[in-house]
Amino acid sequence: MTIVKASMAGTVWKILVQEGEEVAAGQDVVILESMKMEIPIATEEAGTVKRVIAAEGDFINVDDDLVEIG
Repeated sequence: MTIVKASMAGTVWKILVQEGEEVAAGQDVVILESMKMEIPIATEEAGTVKRVIAAEGDFINVDDDLVEIG
């Protein structure tokens, strides 16, 4: 099981995956917005999205959990 974590603080602008979806290593799963920039966050491992933890509009901090991949 892998937890995709935020690499920086910001607002969750868009969730790109849904629970049950298959994802590939390197695939963007969330886009954060910080200082008017959009920052894609990718998973490092392939698998199935088990849980989307963050929601669009949430403010998150560095290392907060975003998506669980199993």
